[in-house]
Amino acid sequence: MTDAERQLRIDLAACYRLVALYGWDDLIFTHISARVPGSHDFLINPYGFMFEEIIASSLVRVDLEGKKTLETPYDINPAGYTIHSAIHAAREDAGCVLHLHTMAGVAVSAQKGGLLPISQQATLVMLSLSYHDYEGLALNPDEKGRLQKEGQLLLEKK
Repeated sequence: MTDAERQLRIDLAACYRLVALYGWDDLIFTHISARVPGSHDFLINPYGFMFEEIIASSLVRVDLEGKKTLETPYDINPAGYTIHSAIHAAREDAGCVLHLHTMAGVAVSAQKGGLLPISQQATLVMLSLSYHDYEGLALNPDEKGRLQKEGQLLLEKK
């Protein structure tokens, strides 16, 4: 393991713990991933771990096909892999990807109209926001293409 990957693991584990500290996690059902420097692999949380339990050595290194590229006894959440691999494959410049279920985010996503431009704070993020209809657990590989397309439309909107 390179020094860069070792530091990334430390930083990513700290990020998981900060997300837990602020209550932005959702038990084991959200994910944060980070691209391993100099590769297409990324690190993601082991399946079944609470965010406050994650340490640098428990992070799982996988390639874009979901294969573990470093020996570990842990598996990953297939839905987390689907979402994160889609983004890492489409955006090589995305060093870190966060998928969270914050209370505010869940509340906004539950509204038929999404985020409404009714405050200054809301209008600040309107141009950097895209929507993806809920398709159930993200286990269908075909969903990757739809996620990537919506992300590309967001970039073109700017």
